[in-house]
Amino acid sequence: MESWEQVARELIRDTVAAYTHSGDRGQVARLAECFTADGVLEIKGREPAEGRGAIVAMLTGAVERGSAAPADGRPGFVRHFVTNLRFDELTPQRARTSAYFLVLTADGPDHWGRYRDVLVPVGERWLIAHRLVGVDAAAEVSPLA
Repeated sequence: MESWEQVARELIRDTVAAYTHSGDRGQVARLAECFTADGVLEIKGREPAEGRGAIVAMLTGAVERGSAAPADGRPGFVRHFVTNLRFDELTPQRARTSAYFLVLTADGPDHWGRYRDVLVPVGERWLIAHRLVGVDAAAEVSPLA
């Protein structure tokens, strides 16, 4: 493995982590910064969000619903867990990755599925040009899915 590839892999892992940490903290604008300026967030079965502003608009309501306190008064929270990040393709100009995710709230598992990403280098970072989210299943009463 060449050194550029090791660096690219770590920068890509950092972008994936920044996306989830930002979303979990309700920092939707910071989450959108994980995408290129014209990046696309596509959730199967929904209209894709193209560009950072549209991504913020798409996710703002879900983050607010997910972090709301449940009826029993416990604190609300959202936690994304991403696992098995696989590099399906990696060149100096482009990466394709796939991973599994699980989202938890104070009520337990909320929804889970797969990410399919295309990332590109922008300055010192690798940013998401396209994320396809496939939700495999969700809790019966999910505020997020």
